Amino acid sequence: MNFCSDCGNAVIKKIPEGDNRERHVCVTCEVIHYQNPKVIAGVLPIYGDQILLCKRSIEPRHGFWTLPAGFLENGESSLDGALRECVEEANAHVVNPELYALFDIPQINQVYVFYRAHLAEPVFGPSSESSEVALFSEADIPWSELAFPVVELALDHFLKDRQTGDFLVKHEQIQRPWRSRRNP
Repeated sequence: MNFCSDCGNAVIKKIPEGDNRERHVCVTCEVIHYQNPKVIAGVLPIYGDQILLCKRSIEPRHGFWTLPAGFLENGESSLDGALRECVEEANAHVVNPELYALFDIPQINQVYVFYRAHLAEPVFGPSSESSEVALFSEADIPWSELAFPVVELALDHFLKDRQTGDFLVKHEQIQRPWRSRRNP
C-alpha cells in the first residue's frame, strides 16, 4: 500500500501507539489501514462414493483441478460463501453441508474453510470459472493435477475419514514449503 484510501496521501509502515504490529499509517490523516487474511470458503461435494472436482478455467492454476471454493464476500457467512462458490464453479447444489476443515496458511495470509456436503443428484456442469466438472472415484482423482496443496490435504483427510465413517472437523496450519503426500 502506497497511498491512503481515505485522503490519497502517502502511507508509511510503522507500529501505531498501543499496537504491537507494523501497519500502513497515513502520514497526513493518521488513519491506520489494517490488512487481514483472505478467507476462502468451499465445498467437498460428494455423490455416492465419488467427489466432485472442477478444472479451473481462470488463474491462478488454470487447467488444474480443485474443489469448488473461492474468496468469501463481505456480508456473507462462510457457509453461504461455500454454497455460492459451488454454484458459481460447478453449477451444483449440495444438501446437508457440515463444517469439515479449517486450514490456516499464514505465509500467504489465507484461511480456508471447507464444508462436506452431498449432491442430491448428479447435476453439475462447467461455468465461466471451470472448463470441466466431473465426479471422481478415489482411484481416479488426478492427484498430480490438483491446483492447490490445501485441496490435496482436504481430499486426503476425507478419504481417510470415509474408511472409518468418522468425520471430525479438521484444523491445521499449512507450512511452506509444501510437501505433497502423494507426489514427493
